[in-house]
Amino acid sequence: MKKRERATSKDNVIFFPELEKRLTEKGLESLQLKKFNEAIVLLNDAKEMDPENGDILIGLVIAYFEAGRLKEAEELCKGMLNRGIGDYYQMVDLYLTILIQLHEYGEIVSTLEALMEEREIPAERKNHFLTILQFSKRMVENPPNIMINEREKILQQQEEQLQELNLFSLQDPREQLLLVSKLANENVRPYIEDIKSYMISEEGHPFLKTMLLNILKEQEYDKVVVVVKFGKEENFIPSDLPDLYSQTEMKSITQQLSDQLEHHDPVLFENVKSLVERYFFSSYPFPLDPAETRAWAAAFHLTALDYHGMDKSLDEISEKYSVTLPQIELAIGRIKEFEEISYPII
Repeated sequence: MKKRERATSKDNVIFFPELEKRLTEKGLESLQLKKFNEAIVLLNDAKEMDPENGDILIGLVIAYFEAGRLKEAEELCKGMLNRGIGDYYQMVDLYLTILIQLHEYGEIVSTLEALMEEREIPAERKNHFLTILQFSKRMVENPPNIMINEREKILQQQEEQLQELNLFSLQDPREQLLLVSKLANENVRPYIEDIKSYMISEEGHPFLKTMLLNILKEQEYDKVVVVVKFGKEENFIPSDLPDLYSQTEMKSITQQLSDQLEHHDPVLFENVKSLVERYFFSSYPFPLDPAETRAWAAAFHLTALDYHGMDKSLDEISEKYSVTLPQIELAIGRIKEFEEISYPII
């Protein structure tokens, strides 16, 4: 294998190649699994490496929001708006949602009045913004207990708008991610036909399909869903699917890698373990092909070495894992395909 630079450094801190990408993916996986504090730690680490990356920042805003750390979500979201990071109107919607939860109606009024003075607002958003503006002005002028019913009407309006959305109408993957994140707290059955259409579409992203399947599983959806991923098509019943991180094959591969790496190179082991988890997340719930877990363990080992610019003989790895070269090469091909298709989304 061709040697590459193993790591980069900044201010005497060493960053391994593609660590930012792996931290971001792992952070969003934690967010989907509702491990909000874990997601915050991972996404903050990724933010340290790339503080202007909109994909990282929007995931961090959502993690703060879901963890109840609303002031931090507000500060970060406002900073993104001021710096022009992310889709502007998407960020305005998110910022308003946070402000409503904080009851900061004066800030909502200031934000929307400035927005309407400075910009030509799209027609489909204008009425929505005007409704929130009028409601917020009344909240500023009246005690909150008088306005409770009005606030409920606003929240109901936002929920109704969610029902009208279609995943295929959103071209930006980050907007799709926001929508799917909202669905995690909704009864998804009213959207089931849209979800099924997304699942069979070649354009549907594997990462988002996994998130949707996980939501269907959590809500015990027990009817057949056809899923297309990486050129394969299969029928699944979400309620019958295994838990994402308790899949037998993933546990077997991780254990084999642990036996080879954990004691003499724990850093490499953590990185290759993250790669395994990412692969299984995006390929879920399809079975491995080839089925031999030793071939996959060897392939993940070689891929991690390649990422770190470390030379290793294919024959040596083949012998170490007691598996044939063609099987390893097939698994490596699958991993490369996954890397190309599944990123970027976040």
